[in-house]
Amino acid sequence: MPYEVKLHREVVKTLSKMKTDIRSRIIRGLHVLQDDPFHARTIVDILRLTGTRGREDLFRLRIGDYRAIYAVQDEVVYVTDLFHRGKGYD
Repeated sequence: MPYEVKLHREVVKTLSKMKTDIRSRIIRGLHVLQDDPFHARTIVDILRLTGTRGREDLFRLRIGDYRAIYAVQDEVVYVTDLFHRGKGYD
């Protein structure tokens, strides 16, 4: 069952400011969420975030030096944040 991936407008804004090669790599990485946004696989590093009690379950996808934070509702993956690993998790 393919999931639909939707990007928050801030994620789109962040992507638009990146170099083309980095942006392409991140977009390819986000496409893997269409197949299975819940489980890590050989080349896909997905982790359920802890400490999000009281909110929907959040997940982290590692794409090289970047991290995408997302939530899954029904058959839609909402990517809410995208940042360089150096910025950390706020």
